[in-house]
Amino acid sequence: MHQINPARLTPRQRVRAGIAAALLAGTMLGGFAVAETGFAAEPQPATPGAIQPQAPATRLSDFTGLVKQVKPAVVSITSKMKPGTEEEAGPGMSQGGMGGGMQGLPFPFGGMPQQRAQVIEARGSGFIVDANGTIVTNNHVIRNAKSVSVTLDDGTVLPAKVIGHDTRTDLAVLKVDAGHKLPFIDLGDSANVEPGQWVVAMGNPFGLGGTVTAGIVSARGRDIGAGPYDNFIQIDAPINQGNSGGPLFTQDGKVIGVNTAILSPSGGSIGIGFAIPSDTVRTVIAQLEKSGQVTRGYIGVEVQQITPEMAQALNLGNTHAGALVASVMPDGPAAKAGVKPGDVITSVGGQQVQDGRVLAVDVAGVAPGTQVPMEILRDGHSQTLNVAVSRLPDERQAAESGPDQQDSGHARVGLALAPLTPDMRDQLDVPSGTRGAVVAQVQPGSPAERAGLQAGDVLVDVAGKPVGSPAEAVGALRNVPTNGHPLALRILRNGQAAFVAVNLGHANNAAGDDGDNG
Repeated sequence: MHQINPARLTPRQRVRAGIAAALLAGTMLGGFAVAETGFAAEPQPATPGAIQPQAPATRLSDFTGLVKQVKPAVVSITSKMKPGTEEEAGPGMSQGGMGGGMQGLPFPFGGMPQQRAQVIEARGSGFIVDANGTIVTNNHVIRNAKSVSVTLDDGTVLPAKVIGHDTRTDLAVLKVDAGHKLPFIDLGDSANVEPGQWVVAMGNPFGLGGTVTAGIVSARGRDIGAGPYDNFIQIDAPINQGNSGGPLFTQDGKVIGVNTAILSPSGGSIGIGFAIPSDTVRTVIAQLEKSGQVTRGYIGVEVQQITPEMAQALNLGNTHAGALVASVMPDGPAAKAGVKPGDVITSVGGQQVQDGRVLAVDVAGVAPGTQVPMEILRDGHSQTLNVAVSRLPDERQAAESGPDQQDSGHARVGLALAPLTPDMRDQLDVPSGTRGAVVAQVQPGSPAERAGLQAGDVLVDVAGKPVGSPAEAVGALRNVPTNGHPLALRILRNGQAAFVAVNLGHANNAAGDDGDNG
């Protein structure tokens, strides 16, 4: 090997030689390391195995056990609809601007209509409440159905009979005969539900039966403008079309609500859903099972909200609670008890009245014929009056032209009417002093719908006769002779007067209607 004499190197060469020696030393060190290992192959990294994360000391609770226990009592419901009524349960049914301004609210939202060989099917949900096959669902799931069938959790399909239904709370009771006892679930106490509480929704969204979603209670006592007895539980558990009528559970397995509606501009869940409280459900289904209809108390007043300005004008101080009486029905229970316009109703039967909606719910729950004490404020002074609660007029009177169309010869008009309160007058841009009845709902497929009547129209005249309230409108519709000719109605829409001709000759009664509703 050639030897290099460092003494003969120039300084530059010495530097280069030093670098080369350093590099060589590095190579030699590497070679030495290999020699020390007996020239073994360089070790390769081990093949990675599955990641084995350590479980947290405290696991989050889930709803597996709850779902397994209650799922057998949750059912899917299929209604075969009459032609022309599929929009009854389809998407896009919105109820906005009436008493709540809930634009984009598909209510009802549970139908999932499908058309097969000219047969229209709407699908929803329900749950079994006793071993004999009694099932609770929404009225809009089975409304206008020619036939109703129920699919149990094990896939068994059974025909169902409609025992009764109530449009004011959108509840219905069905009955199936399975030939044996069925698993069922109990209604809980919705009065104890608190915002932030975990809840589980089950149902048949988009035809996907047995679907489970979870969330929390967002709020209580919601008024969404769906009816006079709105008192919904708001939830963020995802519910969609087809969930209507399904149960809402708390973690103890009790049903505290019936899923009914969603607020959504798109028709799908955005985390704002509504359920009928179980306390309301319990009362309604008990009456539907007993008689097929619901009887409610009635005192005959129209009320409005108390604004700060109104409270000052009425010498109420800082108290805004109560229902301000806007008008009193002549010869009604309140009128006979001495209630006057301008009175503020603060309690009924010992129950505090926070607003007009609470008053309606409280009075509706009083059995007709019962005398209840009613506290009022008049001219800043408290008084107690005794009111003999009477029966709320049959809802059919607000939606039909007669109590029995087959006997009277009058066809169904298809309107549900509400009082024209001062608040409603402002919302609908109705001139001050106008008297009439507000169209709260138009029956799909009815003569009223075909004539172009809409929710929010104000009915002021029937066949040349002025009407100032729903009761007067019903009386006029019942008594006016038609003789096969269209019926002339004068309405106000967006502040403008117009005549509408309603042809009653094409009305027909919905199959399966037990006569409770119009």
